[in-house]
Amino acid sequence: MLAGSLAASLVGLFLLLFLLLLLLLVLACRPLRFFNRRQSSTSSLIKVDDIEQPLITENSADTPDQGFTRNFVDESNIQIEGNNSSPKAVGSIGNVNSPRKHGLVIKKRVSTDFQVGTGDSFVLDVISDESKNRHVGQTLKRVAEPILPCEGAKHVRWDDSSYDLEIIGDNGRTKISTFKDIAIIRSSIILEVIAGPSVGIHCSRNSKDKTLLPLTLGRVSPSDLILKDSEVSGKHALINWNMLKSKWELVDMGSLNGTFLNSKAIHYPAAGSRNWSEPVELSSGDIIILGSCSKISVQIVQDVEYELPVGVGIASDPMAARRGGKKLPMEDVCYCRWPLPGVEQFGLFGIFDGHGGAGAARAASKLLPQFIVNILSNPEKKQRVITCDDASDVLKEAFSLTEAALNHQYEGCTATVLLFWFDYDEEIFVQCANVGDSACILDVDGKQTAMTEDHRVTSISERTRLDKAGKPLKEGETRLCGLNLSRMLGDKFLKEQDVRFSAEPYVSQVVHLTKGSTAFGLIASDGLWDVISTKQAVHLIFQIKEKYGVQNEDLAERIANSVLSEARSFRTKDNTSVIFLDFDLIRVDSHKFNQ
Repeated sequence: MLAGSLAASLVGLFLLLFLLLLLLLVLACRPLRFFNRRQSSTSSLIKVDDIEQPLITENSADTPDQGFTRNFVDESNIQIEGNNSSPKAVGSIGNVNSPRKHGLVIKKRVSTDFQVGTGDSFVLDVISDESKNRHVGQTLKRVAEPILPCEGAKHVRWDDSSYDLEIIGDNGRTKISTFKDIAIIRSSIILEVIAGPSVGIHCSRNSKDKTLLPLTLGRVSPSDLILKDSEVSGKHALINWNMLKSKWELVDMGSLNGTFLNSKAIHYPAAGSRNWSEPVELSSGDIIILGSCSKISVQIVQDVEYELPVGVGIASDPMAARRGGKKLPMEDVCYCRWPLPGVEQFGLFGIFDGHGGAGAARAASKLLPQFIVNILSNPEKKQRVITCDDASDVLKEAFSLTEAALNHQYEGCTATVLLFWFDYDEEIFVQCANVGDSACILDVDGKQTAMTEDHRVTSISERTRLDKAGKPLKEGETRLCGLNLSRMLGDKFLKEQDVRFSAEPYVSQVVHLTKGSTAFGLIASDGLWDVISTKQAVHLIFQIKEKYGVQNEDLAERIANSVLSEARSFRTKDNTSVIFLDFDLIRVDSHKFNQ
């Protein structure tokens, strides 16, 4: 009995020791598991290489710097710090010129518009092709009548002839695609509300504006033509271009109170039905009636497209003051026109960056080109430009006349214009003039030339000008009357307060582009140059050219949009507009010049 009891005690003691050893083993393994979990969590942090990486590669440091570098944001990393609520993005994209010299490598582009789930999880929206993620605007072609923008929409204003365009986007992004070379008849439709609560509103579309069609009529946004009429449905009717019939067509979208064309009902016949009607052809002079009182007149204009001698791509975005914030008011105005009326061998491209409002920029974008046309319409002055290969006097006089004609006391604008012309031997020349800090660069056979001068108060050229005038800046003075610019158009009140303000333009040397050279030009407002250097912009352009090939018909559009996207990825906080000019394939065969 005693032996049995002792044996049982030994077995129990052995089991107890085994359980204690097992417990110690489990406790000993927990820190390792915890460490492994922390290590796995830490490795999931997102770095700058993976989030909105700019398209500048580390080889950009090898590109010769021409001395046009602007200000940059400070270098730091971007990480996603997990917590119990949501990830948080901190930091900004680096400066390639910083002492640390960290190369920028192309990675897949990832949007940082996070969709946050529970805990530490998050979803990244990967954008594989940014060019497909844009709202591309109008192909720039000639129209025969003025077209007014839609109320409350992103405004694109066409002038009365040639390839004239202004970008006046009040909100959202405004993207304009490249000029096309399709020599066919096209059609524009112009709508005007002539009766009802919204009388006076205009809207227009062109048959080539595929991304802006169909044009919708309704009482609320996102309709393109908004009529504040209680009888108009939210989405009432639409107008589209029928490519097969080459006709504009009207469709009722199942409205409650019906759609009438020249007093004849076109809506679905069944009472109370919300079905769409069959399309009905429109003609110039038709009257569309929505409900019982809103009447819209229809004007249709057809015209023949002209061939541009160079490739042109335009992109513009108002940007936001801070990431995820409300869009800034758009004060940039872009101007593109070929040929200038009456002086067919001349074209003009420019950007007007307004401050204090867009009024001065809009006015200057009309006045300055018109004065250039008026001056060149003088046979002697035009002949002097052609024979001397120099338009300096024309540009200076046009700027002076524009400044005198502007009557904007509290609004002003920069102005950067590139004049482009052929001589009688079909040789091409370009010359630039500017006031302010929008800039133009020209690349000819891989060599960059600054076509503009920076007129910020802090620039060396402006400090030198003021010193020579006997009115130097005080120590540490970086603004005049609150502005960081010392040269601009408009701002008449400020110019009365301080005579150091000027509207005299800087005029570049003339650049002759021979037929065998490869060349391109880039004009951009300061929203781009605040965050990107000339070297970076040029390097990006060469990357896009190499990727898509110089024969790509959308190359100018791709480059303009890529440069704009680069400014956005560097988080510029100012309106940004870009005009890219591709001179590689200069065409002169179809142009007839006035001798």
